[in-house]
This record gives sequence, C-alpha cells and structure tokens, in this order.
Amino acid sequence: MTPSKVTLRRLRELAAEGTPIVMVTAYDFASGRVAERAGVDIVLVGDSGAQVVLGHPDTTSVTLDEMLMLAKAVRRAVRTPLLVCDLPFGSTEVSDEQAVTTSVRFVHEAGAEAVKIEGASPARLSRLRAIVDAGIPVVGHVGLTPQTATALGGLRAQGRTPDDAIRVAGDALAVQDAGAFALVIEAVPSDVVSEIRRALRIPVIGIGAGTADGQVLVQHDLLGITEGRAPVFVKRYATIGDAMVEGVETYAREVREGAFPAPENEYPTSAEVAAAVREFLGTQSRRK
Repeated sequence: MTPSKVTLRRLRELAAEGTPIVMVTAYDFASGRVAERAGVDIVLVGDSGAQVVLGHPDTTSVTLDEMLMLAKAVRRAVRTPLLVCDLPFGSTEVSDEQAVTTSVRFVHEAGAEAVKIEGASPARLSRLRAIVDAGIPVVGHVGLTPQTATALGGLRAQGRTPDDAIRVAGDALAVQDAGAFALVIEAVPSDVVSEIRRALRIPVIGIGAGTADGQVLVQHDLLGITEGRAPVFVKRYATIGDAMVEGVETYAREVREGAFPAPENEYPTSAEVAAAVREFLGTQSRRK
C-alpha cells in the first residue's frame, strides 16, 4: 500500500496520538531517496549540509544559493514526507521582507512545504511572524542554535542552570505564540524539555533533548558517514563511512593488480567486429 502524504494535520494527529514523529536530514537526491524509502515523516534540508556535504567549517558559511541547490535535489527524491528547509544564516537577518523573500524562493524553486528558522530574539520572532503571515508554515528552533552558537558560548548544551532553562522555556513559548507549527529543541536537558512540552500546544522535535513528540538526527551522523567524534546525542545505526572507504580501497587495489575489469565487466562482441575495426585502422595507417 502506498503510504499517505504527510501533512501538517497528520503531524498534529501523530503528536496527539503519542506516536513519535521521525525527522531526518537529507541534502541530495540519494539521501532524499533513503529518507523516502525508510518511511520517515519529515525530511529536513538542514544547513548542516554546509559541513557534511559541502565541506564548510560551520553552518554559517553556507549560502542561500547552495541551500537551494541542495533542496532542489532532495525535492526530486521526496514525495511522502513533509519537506522542510533551513533558512541559512544571512538570508533573513536584514529584514522581515528579506525573510519572506527567502522563504518564498524555497517554496517556488525547491518545492519546500515549510521552512525552519533559528532563535527567539525579538528580530527572529518578527521574521517568523512575517513568514507565517505570508502563508508559509514555519518550524522554530530553540536551545542550541548553531547559527548563533558563538553568542551562546559555543556548541554546548543549553538550559543547564535555572536562569538558562527559564530562558529556553520563554523562547519556546514565544516561538509558539509567533505562529510556528512545530519546534525543534536542541541540546537541552530532558527534564527541562519535559516541563516545556507540558506548556506547549505544538509538537516538539528533539535533538539531544530526551523524549519529545519526535526526534531529528543528521542522516550522515546516524549512518556513520561523517568522520570524527559525534555529539553525545548521536546514535550511530550503521558504519557506512567505513564501508565506503573499504569499498573504494578494494576497487583501487583491483585496478592496480589488473583484477578489474574482469571479463564479466566487459561488453562481449564477435571476432568479426574486432577484425573489421583492425582492418579499418590498418587502412587509415597506410594512408599516412
């Protein structure tokens, strides 16, 4: 049976039923197909693609055009999950008008069904309201917000002191009141998130935030494609990166040893065809 298209209404139903929502990132056609075939609920074209796909040092380095390129590729692969796109740093900071224009580009050019915006400062909330007023659904993002991590003291957990936990809770309420239909909370203690969830009417998607209405992870992290030490909240469900390296190493060895290509990797033909080519080339050689 063909799975039903995931809509905002369906996400609300899942949250109300207590059925966890599954969100995963994707950045190209191949990773989009993986998410589609795996039956996730939401695919996020995250600005984390700056690092795991484009090789930038952080998320703030990715441009709007780069994000649109990634989103277009994912859109070609994704049909059933809801497609959400991150608004990259620099594409919303100037004004509400800029934020709306950027969001409209994601809808028109990449087929986004919603966008995600980080933060809960007065300016960020203004942007969020403007995008919602333009008719584009928005996912909020509080707690650790990588685009502004420097101001938060780096890539570290938030809400670990009473004052900071109250700040995160206030941010969550403000984002809900500004019109977000869902909220990502990142790197916040689970006890704090539990209290926040009780006060919210919208689904909470956690990443390093304990039990929530749903979870999100970077696909390259959970599959073990990315190198180096993963954040504490990442669980690796495969070691695809090591398998990829092993596969390419084996290919390189066989090429160097003459084991590849083997006869089964070649297109067969008849001796007559080879003789015809040989005769033709001999004729060309005699003409010189």
